[in-house]
Parts: sequence; C-alpha cells; structure tokens
Amino acid sequence: MINSLTYFVQYDHDPYLNLALEEYFLRHVQVGQCILYLWQNENTIVIGKNQNAWSECKTSAIEKNKGRVARRLSGGGAVYHDLGNQNFTFLLKENDYDVTRQTNIILHALSSLGIKAKLTGRNDLTIEGKKFSGHAYYSSGGNAYHHGTLMVDVDEEKLSAFLNVSKAKLEKRSIASVRSRVINLKDILPDLNLTNLREALVKSFAKEYGLEAKLLDKNEIDMDAVLALRQKYSDWDFIYGSKNRFPEKLQGIFPWGEITIDYVVDKGHIKDVAVYSDSLDADLIASLPKLLRGTRYEIVSLNESLSVINDEQIKNDLLDLFSKVFL
Repeated sequence: MINSLTYFVQYDHDPYLNLALEEYFLRHVQVGQCILYLWQNENTIVIGKNQNAWSECKTSAIEKNKGRVARRLSGGGAVYHDLGNQNFTFLLKENDYDVTRQTNIILHALSSLGIKAKLTGRNDLTIEGKKFSGHAYYSSGGNAYHHGTLMVDVDEEKLSAFLNVSKAKLEKRSIASVRSRVINLKDILPDLNLTNLREALVKSFAKEYGLEAKLLDKNEIDMDAVLALRQKYSDWDFIYGSKNRFPEKLQGIFPWGEITIDYVVDKGHIKDVAVYSDSLDADLIASLPKLLRGTRYEIVSLNESLSVINDEQIKNDLLDLFSKVFL
C-alpha cells in the first residue's frame, strides 16, 4: 500500500546521468513509497533494451548534429528526446505497481490543463489518433518502474532525421511517415510550458494517492553511486554492442512487436544468435539467444527449445517465423 509520495525534478540534461539516476531510484525505493521522477535529455535517441542501435537510428546524422545515443533497461522502441520533451518515471515496489493508476495520473494532469487524451493500445497516449506519449516498463528484485515521454514541443524534423522506422511497420499501420503519426501538446495548448506541466503532474500524483507529494532533497542522493551507474550507461559496448553480421536473418511484425533474429548455423546447429525487438516484454526477448543457442536447426528441436516460453502468442509466432525457413 502506498503511504509515501516523493518527487524529484532533474535539471541536468545528460542522458547517461539521467538513466543512471533512474536506476538508482529503482534500487532504493522503499516499501510503501512511490517516486515520481521528472527529467529531460538533450538531443538524444534512447533505444529499448533489446534494440539494435545501428538499425533503429541514423548514427551518422546524430553524430553530425552532436547528439547522443543511449540504451535504457526497459523494452519498447526507440524515441527521440530534446528539451521540448518531458520524461516521467514512476518507481515503486512491484506489490504497489499499477499501470492503470499510474497512467491515469498523466491523463488527469493533462485534463486539468484542458487537454483530452486517451490510452491507445498497450502503451501509447494519443490525441485525435496522434501519439504524444509512449510508455515502457521494467522490474528487478521486487522493484519496478513505469516511464515514458510527453512531447510538449519536440523538434519533429530531428525526430524524423534521427530515427529509422521500418517501412513494413509504417505500411502495416497505413502511415506515410513517423512525423505524420505524432503530435506536440503545444499544438493543442499553445500556452503550455514545462513548468505548468510539471506542476500539474505533481498535483495529479498527490491527488491520485490522497497524500502529500514531498520534494526529494538532492543531498539525500548518493551521487557517487549514481556516477558509478553512469559509467555503464555511457559505455560504448552497452549502447551499441557488437556490429557483427550474421549470415541468417528472420524478421517479423506481430501484435506484440517487431523482431529480428540474426543467427549462425554450424554443423546443423544454431551456433550464435542476436535478437532485436521493440517488444515491451524485454526479459523474454533477452532470454531468446540462450534458448536458441545450441538447438538443432529443425522445427521439432526449435519447438522444444521454445516450449518454456509462457506467452503462447509469442511462442507460436516465433515458431511460425522459423517454420517458413523449412517450407
């Protein structure tokens, strides 16, 4: 049961520091506590836990514009962050975790400002069918977070210039471009500013739980621990991983997300695997290379290796994807 509300507004725009602080809060959230963390990154592409940075964003364009690429712990797709975007994170124990309640805090805050929005699908907030907020989720050691973006006045030209969105995904949704499916909140409410939005979020946070939301004193944060975490988030290998190319490739788009499986077959067995996906089920996707590695390259053995997956839809879709190889 939530009995303590804390919020913190981060004014540093370093993506690696901000993601490190998010993980620090995740590790230190107390029983009965909910933390609302408000933060911004400058000129940054943030990719999901299991995504391929080379495929999801135009790295040369980002470097040319002095931007940065970062990788988060949660699943989901790549997003562009600038100072026209407000990020939020709810951090709490898994026992108190309630996506509906947390999402309502955002929706009620916007409603108090005169903006009518709604949840579309599993993790998007939209206005008149256009997305302004995407959400993702992560849990570890009994603690969890729910985070997302709020597009207030994002530079849509850079958003389009930096992100690679697969043509197959756009065609499936009958969308011409990434810019055509997003909207800034300032397009709806021109007078909106970040200060007003943050104030509305904190008020809605307090109202939802019927408790006072207290501002966290920065001096209570162990910055040495945060900076140690920052080293991980800024590490090239963590962000980009291997640039190795695999001779075999499978790709599919399903209701639960897009997936690419790159692999090597040697002496009739799958020798190595790299899996990239924007699925929100980040842990399941991350487990696939271990499940597939060493499997005999035949549908019966693949079926046996993937049988441990609890999500029947994902398991069946993966088997259908592999079965096309053996037709």
